[in-house]
Amino acid sequence: MDKQKSIEALQFFATGLTEGALVHKLQGQIFKAQGFEKLGQKYIDHFNEEMEWVEKFVERILDLGGDIKFDGAKSRELISNPIDYIKADLDIQKAGVDLLYKCCEGLVNDPTTYEIMVGYLKDEEEDLYWSQGALEMIECIGAQNWLLRQL
Repeated sequence: MDKQKSIEALQFFATGLTEGALVHKLQGQIFKAQGFEKLGQKYIDHFNEEMEWVEKFVERILDLGGDIKFDGAKSRELISNPIDYIKADLDIQKAGVDLLYKCCEGLVNDPTTYEIMVGYLKDEEEDLYWSQGALEMIECIGAQNWLLRQL
């Protein structure tokens, strides 16, 4: 088992996920302020779920004897249009899921970290499928009808 490789992977995802989670929280607040209560709450709940994954990553880093780092968040544009945001978030999710698949392949010799990352991958795939489904629904019933369902 290559502890350093596991620590680096966990730290990479902990940092990136912390940033993404914060964006989800802020987007949720924006959507709630616009009156899209259900959509806003979905993203706020998503923030909480993502931070639980960050905690798991941090705990595992500490178990492996690593040091926790916080590299800070990059500036990201917040998007006021819910549909535009789902499209932008879907692009990020696709890239993230692809990266997670590659990462998991490199962690098979660390079963504990591998199990954590596979669990996270499954969760991210569910999020990706939700976004894809939302966009398909928008295409099917129209943007205004979909937005009405988010009130």
